[in-house]
Amino acid sequence: MIQTQSKIVHPGGFTGGIVRVPGDKSISHRTALLAGISSGVSTISGFLQAEDCLNTLKAMEAFGARSWFDEDGILSIQGTGGKMLEPAGPLDVGNSGTGMRLLAGLCAGSPITVTLSGDESLNSRPMRRIQEPLERMGAKIDLTDAGTAPMTIHGGSLHGIEYCLPVNSAQVKSCCILAGLYADGTTTVVEPVPTRDHTERMLRAVGAPIKVDGQNISIQGYGAKGPKFLARPYVVPGDFSSAAYWLAAAAAIPGCELRAENIGLNRRRTALLDVLRRMGAAVEVERTSLAADPEVYGNVTVRGAALRGTEVRGEEIPNLIDELPLVAVLGALASGRTAIRDAAELRVKESDRIAVMADNLASLGVCVRELDDGLLVEGPARVSPTRAIRTHGDHRIAMAMAVLAIFSDAPVCIGNVACVDTSYPEFWNQLQQLGVNVE
Repeated sequence: MIQTQSKIVHPGGFTGGIVRVPGDKSISHRTALLAGISSGVSTISGFLQAEDCLNTLKAMEAFGARSWFDEDGILSIQGTGGKMLEPAGPLDVGNSGTGMRLLAGLCAGSPITVTLSGDESLNSRPMRRIQEPLERMGAKIDLTDAGTAPMTIHGGSLHGIEYCLPVNSAQVKSCCILAGLYADGTTTVVEPVPTRDHTERMLRAVGAPIKVDGQNISIQGYGAKGPKFLARPYVVPGDFSSAAYWLAAAAAIPGCELRAENIGLNRRRTALLDVLRRMGAAVEVERTSLAADPEVYGNVTVRGAALRGTEVRGEEIPNLIDELPLVAVLGALASGRTAIRDAAELRVKESDRIAVMADNLASLGVCVRELDDGLLVEGPARVSPTRAIRTHGDHRIAMAMAVLAIFSDAPVCIGNVACVDTSYPEFWNQLQQLGVNVE
């Protein structure tokens, strides 16, 4: 993917109001996978039509599923009934770590050989973290000498294991659980710190024999024949991580009010709301989902205030991982020090988000200190650009810095913003709809 496009964000103008964001990225990936291996035609309302999710959808088609969108954007997927065909060649999943790691789990359980690759950023991210459990289960995984993709999976004949996660990663957990669907016996994943539970919720909704007991998540395998899930309708709520940019912007403007409607409220995704409250913003949550819905969703209203610094660390980090660049931005706008600790995982995302955020914040005049596992940010800063923002092709860096640009004393140029299309193609249009001038 060529990422040469730039945007110039002019300061001020953010008005707040009501916003609806596209479908949740994490849930969209999982609906494509589960519908793709089910029997019959599943319908998915709210599927995120961004590059990452569409690449996962294309991969499922390579395994034998069929998919199409109707004129209203409803996605239909005719599943494979559990059996996965061997693709004709390597599969390119673009920039999606979620897509690659979850697909690897499915591929490991089938008697096929599959090569998964991605863009330069994805092919630099660590994959030994899934190689170890999958090989313990009986698959064979070929990686580069650096432990990265391209990754070739020789699947089939899996057996259940008990695996304690060495890193707090919902992607690794989900990879093991999905492989466990095709294993003989029980696969148990032990997570020292709770991570996102979208996979568990969705498997429960399709009737899979999954059990959560404290830190242990267990799946009873179906063996080599795989599961026989039936097609069903899915509703993908708005992506909390997309709404987070607007919620954060409103929180930092005293008197501003913004309501994000129909967004996911999974308690393992919404730690940012606790951070906003600690920093001084007013936050109201209204649940609109039904008890039978696999995911909780509803409306969130934020009213801005003069923010104060805070600290995020420990068990809060996994439920805040995608929003940590935004927390650093809020720290630049708040009074006092904001500390982000225990977040070394940020160094192996689409970019080294600790180093990249430190560099970009400093380029806007923010007093910031880079730590091995996070950042220290002193505020309130006089936000003033000295050069263009370098995104390193990382969508969350681009969007977080666009929020900070609203508070600058001069226009801010943000380079390489085509990466935003991987998760939020409507971002720049919605920023303009909320009153900000974008060129």
